[in-house]
Amino acid sequence: MILAGFVLLAVGAVDLVRQFAPRRWIGFTVAAAVVVLLGIGGDALLPAVLALAAGALWIWSMPDDRPSRAGFWPAVALAALSIGAVVWVGARDDAGLIGELWTLRSPFGDVPFDLAVLALGAGVFLLESANLVVRAALDGEHTWRPAETGSTSGSAAEAPADPRGPVNADAPVLPDSPEHSDHAAVEAILPATDPRNGFKGGRLIGPLERVLVMILTLAAAYPILAAMLAAKGIVRFPEISRDGETGARAEYFLVGSLVSWVIGLGAAFLVWWAAHS
Repeated sequence: MILAGFVLLAVGAVDLVRQFAPRRWIGFTVAAAVVVLLGIGGDALLPAVLALAAGALWIWSMPDDRPSRAGFWPAVALAALSIGAVVWVGARDDAGLIGELWTLRSPFGDVPFDLAVLALGAGVFLLESANLVVRAALDGEHTWRPAETGSTSGSAAEAPADPRGPVNADAPVLPDSPEHSDHAAVEAILPATDPRNGFKGGRLIGPLERVLVMILTLAAAYPILAAMLAAKGIVRFPEISRDGETGARAEYFLVGSLVSWVIGLGAAFLVWWAAHS
């Protein structure tokens, strides 16, 4: 369990550094130091070092400035490693110095240190790393590309494709935008002079959605979860209904949203399994 937690934490941390840190080497150093210190204090230095190696492999196999050459497979390998670490290794009886001092209670009972690290790692992974996973899935489907839709006019699906490929959840990235937005379709549709074009709220929608999916699933709040997912479809329906004959917009929305939801549900299942193992 602790290996899965450290791996997800390391991968999520390096992607947050790549996206937001002005000086990446400082961010990478701080992230590595935090993981190593947690490993030393939790008597899990080897899992911490292996997690740092996994984070380095993730950076190499899942670049943030262009489509991944390995496609979706690094995410599959990460999922297999995390599941295997939880199913076959399980929780430890001794968590070192931190374990002796650790006390965390929740509405569901006491939370061991290993489980807390796993939940933290899963949450951090959902923030930015999941964006790269969804983008890899959309790159694999080649959605929103004019040459493949066969349409030449009248649809937002014809927006110029970013050479880095689409990002995630629901929309393409603007060619001149340095950021990978999770829900940037509105920026591709609105004219550059529209004041709404500067709104970057879509940057938060995808990560918040996945974190809420994870929390609501763990809390067994299934009606609220279903209502939230249905509300997203209702809000996006007017845009999708203008898709025309190509269907590219609907395909992009469905593929991105489904992959994003599966990642959130998978994170919740991983934590749930670890808590009940």
